[in-house]
Amino acid sequence: MKRRPTITDVAEAAGVSVATVSKAVNGRYGVAPATVDRVLQVVADLGYESSLIASSMRSRTTGVIGVLVADFEPFSAEILKGVGQALADSRYDLLAYSGTRSTAEGWERRSMSRLSGTLIDGAIMVTPTVVNVNAEVPVVAIDPHTGPADLPTVECDSFGGALQATRYLIELGHSRIGFIAGRTDLRSSIARDAGYRRALADAGIALDPALVGSGSYQQDAVRHAALEMLRRPDRPTAVFAANDLSGLEIVRVASELGLEVPRDLSVIGFDDVPEASKSTPALSTVRQPMQVLGAEAARMLLELMDGGTLPLTHVKLPTRLIARETTAPPL
Repeated sequence: MKRRPTITDVAEAAGVSVATVSKAVNGRYGVAPATVDRVLQVVADLGYESSLIASSMRSRTTGVIGVLVADFEPFSAEILKGVGQALADSRYDLLAYSGTRSTAEGWERRSMSRLSGTLIDGAIMVTPTVVNVNAEVPVVAIDPHTGPADLPTVECDSFGGALQATRYLIELGHSRIGFIAGRTDLRSSIARDAGYRRALADAGIALDPALVGSGSYQQDAVRHAALEMLRRPDRPTAVFAANDLSGLEIVRVASELGLEVPRDLSVIGFDDVPEASKSTPALSTVRQPMQVLGAEAARMLLELMDGGTLPLTHVKLPTRLIARETTAPPL
């Protein structure tokens, strides 16, 4: 029977000391990134990873909390700031992680399998693509996937925010209001779609399916949906975007088509990422407290890691309308 590889085997194959292997696999300081990559590759090649996870869980903690994101975009960057602030006075370091295949469904499971027990003591997943993951460490999800999640979750009132945004456009005098939707697998995206529809129904405005586009929070998809919507002879006079990056892309598309924002088209987004207020014109939006989301998730995770019980396992934070320069009454 083939002998199980040891940490000495890993060190010899990687050309480093046993101490360096220990530091590399436990995410500790003092090892060059290139050396860490080489050691982890040898760990995977030799099949040492599974036994390493088990021994690490039995013997020690890492002092590191992982934040798993699909991409380092403005929303996740603000989340990371909030987590970092919450951990400032704790004994934990922060590891931000995005896998090379993090756009594929189920990326969280692969990432958690790789990190839990060897590199991190707990994890925060941001906008996950799955309801639950089999993790060996405590996990909290931010802006969770749709479905009955067993994981503790933190999110914002997306339904109420979308209701505010659409009602605001209606109060300005708009009746042909488009909507560029987000990811259909996220609870928040579904709630924003529902808030948009409720506001129209409450105002007695019939929903026009031609004014609802699928953006999925992807620039190309948003651009395609916006072009299709704004080229119509009966185009909308206002568009609500499910996030700010989609809203900013709609403004760019409108400009390319010769439409002036907000004179010819009002646009409102969701999130209030820093880019929203810095754009020209400044984007009207619905603010969700992204840094507070991160801080609250970190607080919940620390409580779980200390063996405590959460008074609330699903936390929802309020949103607020921020009117800026991309919205105005229709001509």
